[in-house]
Amino acid sequence: MQNIDQAAFNDTGYSYTLSLIQGKHKMVILYCLMEFQPVRFNQMRRYLGRISDKTLSQNLKELEADGLVSRHEYPQIPPKVEYALTERGASLMEVLDQLCLWGERNRP
Repeated sequence: MQNIDQAAFNDTGYSYTLSLIQGKHKMVILYCLMEFQPVRFNQMRRYLGRISDKTLSQNLKELEADGLVSRHEYPQIPPKVEYALTERGASLMEVLDQLCLWGERNRP
């Protein structure tokens, strides 16, 4: 039996991609931005359903730090912030589209 080297797995492209989209909400956030961008925070919260402001904010910050989402803040009162996919985030949509297609073909 072959031993699985965790360090070697962590260096794969597969592992890196999963690290960007892992979690309950990140893929749904990306899908929402793909369909409706730009999207304001409250619009996204309504689209996602049961998600706390803190969780949504944390996920958006992580996606922004990973270069997948951009945040544009307008200097006005009340504050207006919009989120959109970056070019890098848009390139990930090809992968997510393939997941959707696979699910459609293989759904029982």
